[in-house]
Amino acid sequence: MSSTLKTSYEEIVNPATFGSLTEMTNLTKMVDLARHESLRPSAEDSERVLLINIDNQKDFMDGGSLGVPGAAKDVERLCQWIYRNMGGISTIISSLDTHQPFQVFFKACWADENGNPPDDYTLITADDITSGKWHVRGLNPNYVSEYIDHLEQDGKKTLCIWPEHCITGTQGAAMESNLVNMIYFHSVCRKIIAKMIQKGMDPYSEMYGIIKPEWSRKNLINQSVLTEVEKHDRIFLAGEAASHCLLETGRQILENFAGRPDITRRITILRDCTSPVATVPGGPDWQKVMDDAFNDFQNKYGITVANSTDITL
Repeated sequence: MSSTLKTSYEEIVNPATFGSLTEMTNLTKMVDLARHESLRPSAEDSERVLLINIDNQKDFMDGGSLGVPGAAKDVERLCQWIYRNMGGISTIISSLDTHQPFQVFFKACWADENGNPPDDYTLITADDITSGKWHVRGLNPNYVSEYIDHLEQDGKKTLCIWPEHCITGTQGAAMESNLVNMIYFHSVCRKIIAKMIQKGMDPYSEMYGIIKPEWSRKNLINQSVLTEVEKHDRIFLAGEAASHCLLETGRQILENFAGRPDITRRITILRDCTSPVATVPGGPDWQKVMDDAFNDFQNKYGITVANSTDITL
């Protein structure tokens, strides 16, 4: 671990509680510890390094409502990497998946001909709506049909009914507590604001990536994140899940900067700090989806995929 810090790793995190669904943060302690550090301010970095931390929230930890197998170990490795590279990471942006129970990808919005909701992980297609297999409830059916049509036409992921997760105001929507400690320690230690970005509140669209929804009439783009990417010399991606929110964040950034290898080659995915969603019977093989996408990113855009233990800033 870093020898440049006065504060030990174990003073910032509790290694026994990684992935805990109930552990609380102690930000007063983190701020006090960080105030006594003497690292240079982030603004003085000659090489600008950006970490984009994707959806490392309690509901995505092992055992959470939409637990990603291996997430607790992923976040532990990420905390170790941030600590080792405290003086090299200039900026941390974290996305927070943020929902309410009544959105198009949750069961409350759907019923079959008998009024029964779909099971978790049910895939709903345009044909299912046309045939009457599934009926939308409460939302504008024309908007929903338009959304599903665009998912299919654009080759996006099929609409999936997810377990309720990251519901605003619930404990599951909070970031994993040890990682919160580490990010705010970095913020105070390096005198830089930790940027927190909520995503996913549109009832008519899933928003896997941090830049934009899967499809929306509003055509919203988070230009502020793209600006941060452009002005940093190195960009690292970590978080959950590798098959969905991290993958789509990477894809959206790369597609935005297609034709700009001077930017896309700056990007590294921390492979040991992310894992795919568990494959369910009859569903896609999310491990393969992740592997194929990462290979495509490397071949097409020249990104790097590496373990955190191989990266020292």
